[in-house]
Amino acid sequence: MELNSKIYVAGHRGMVGSAIVRELQRQGYTNIITRTHKELDLCRQDRVEAFFAAEKPEYVFLAAAKVGGIVANRNALADFMYENMILEMNVIHAAWKNGCKKLEFLGSSCIYPRLAPQPMQESCLLTGELEKTNEAYALAKISGLKYCEFLNRQYGTDYISVMPTNLYGPNDNYHPEHSHVLPALIRRFHEAKQSGAESVTCWGTGTPLREFLYVDDLANLCVFLMNNYSGNETVNAGTGKELTIKQLTELVAKVVGYKGRIEWDATRPDGTPRKLLDVSKAKALGWTYKTELEDGIRLAYKDFLENPMRAER
Repeated sequence: MELNSKIYVAGHRGMVGSAIVRELQRQGYTNIITRTHKELDLCRQDRVEAFFAAEKPEYVFLAAAKVGGIVANRNALADFMYENMILEMNVIHAAWKNGCKKLEFLGSSCIYPRLAPQPMQESCLLTGELEKTNEAYALAKISGLKYCEFLNRQYGTDYISVMPTNLYGPNDNYHPEHSHVLPALIRRFHEAKQSGAESVTCWGTGTPLREFLYVDDLANLCVFLMNNYSGNETVNAGTGKELTIKQLTELVAKVVGYKGRIEWDATRPDGTPRKLLDVSKAKALGWTYKTELEDGIRLAYKDFLENPMRAER
């Protein structure tokens, strides 16, 4: 990408999209196009096609998605599948139709089989059954990355995809029911500290292993890949490090300053037992993460405190 190339970031108000915009601006890119959902509903094919025909972006970062944690995914399976498939197909197809030079599709590590060999390599895609709690979202993301691959193979496009591990950081969603595990813990321990609660009850057993990547590190990788990678196979985005949910809760409690007891409700779902990405491909390309987990949680908590409206989303 040239510094004055026309770059469209789809989903710029979300955690990932806003981080990509920050990273592009940090690196000196000056011609960044964005549209709010009100200005452009990506689920409306006619409007997406009109936008691409008028703007003709040269590069596209497709970070827009309907996202949520276990509860949101489980309660709205059809919505998660439909909205994600429709918006990504609309954007990818319109980009191809209007001669976009390169597109980068943002997926999720939930595309890999529930019991995939650990750490999960990019090549394990479609080799086993998906985790049921987010199967609809995973199927939509698999369809998006496969459509990029098939356009490359049929039409010679240069469309790539990146699969992030669990993300957190500025502009996250802290809703009590619709958020992911780390922002949910930040909110829960903050409110417990404020109210003086003697204990906090967390879901599951605390034994599943998870990996977390600070969103600004992902954004740095996204721009790096746009400039340095071409290929049909996706690229994993992570740290290569994992910890138990129990260890995570203790770390979040420490950062927030909550001193009470942490209890566990084993009747609640754990989700996938382990989900660690093999990040050797990104390392071989010359990229590695920068932000350690405790430092990132401190930055995320600072963002939460400075933006109280985040908790209402």
